[in-house]
Amino acid sequence: MKKKQWCYRIFFYILSLLILAMGLTLNTKTGLGVSPIISVSYSVSEVFGLNFGNVTLVWYVIFVLAQLVLRGENRRYYDLLQIPLSVVFTRFINWFDAWMDIRLESFWANMALLMVAVILTGIGAAMSVNMKLVPNPGDGIVSAFADLIHKDMGFAKNVFDLMNICCTFLIGVFSGHFLLGIGVGTVVALIGVGRAVAVFNYFFKDKMDALAGI
Repeated sequence: MKKKQWCYRIFFYILSLLILAMGLTLNTKTGLGVSPIISVSYSVSEVFGLNFGNVTLVWYVIFVLAQLVLRGENRRYYDLLQIPLSVVFTRFINWFDAWMDIRLESFWANMALLMVAVILTGIGAAMSVNMKLVPNPGDGIVSAFADLIHKDMGFAKNVFDLMNICCTFLIGVFSGHFLLGIGVGTVVALIGVGRAVAVFNYFFKDKMDALAGI
């Protein structure tokens, strides 16, 4: 791979983390429910008054360690690189969270913000996966889960999202904050992020792959 192609690859990868962090952070600003993959860390941060980015970092480290367990003898120790990635990624989340002090009163304004968040999340996720470097822990745990149950990534993703939603629901019930972090936004993210990934890849994947030498 040429040096220029590596530069493109690294640039696209870093850009993907920024876009993904922005999308996930905007999702939390709508008040309509957050993406399933961050719903647990969001609900814990809200219940205990903790920093959202820091709680997400802990949750992502759990994802990484769980991958080692789920893969058993086939565990890949280079997956531990996802931990320093998580540190950087959650710092992006904290930065965007502090920078974007958004509070919209209108339901439809929040719905519009939600759609922007879902699109950005899909674009960031697609770019990150396409560059084939260190995977986001959310993608890594889904891949390990898919291998464990011998199903495709799409099915594993749906099951894993449902598990996260159930955990978030239980946290809300036992903390007295019913449906904390769960709402129409959760459903929209559940459906919309995958569609955003598909549309982005249809128009841009081949072009970006060529520039990055993939």
